[in-house]
Amino acid sequence: MINLISTYKIPLVVAFLGALVGFLYWNFIGCSTGTCGITANWESSMGFGAIMGWFVGDIAKDKTRKLKNDE
Repeated sequence: MINLISTYKIPLVVAFLGALVGFLYWNFIGCSTGTCGITANWESSMGFGAIMGWFVGDIAKDKTRKLKNDE
């Protein structure tokens, strides 16, 4: 389990930040009518933010690994 966490440290941190941003977006901007697919409730907004954060973090992990291997 520790090896898995250390392998995916960057995507996990960025996914957590994405979930936090998703919650803040829902809280401060959100959807006034309640018909928006992503921002209608806090669960979907946080989930979408976490998924997008994971994708960005995974790309960043690959880029940092590539930079370390080039040196």
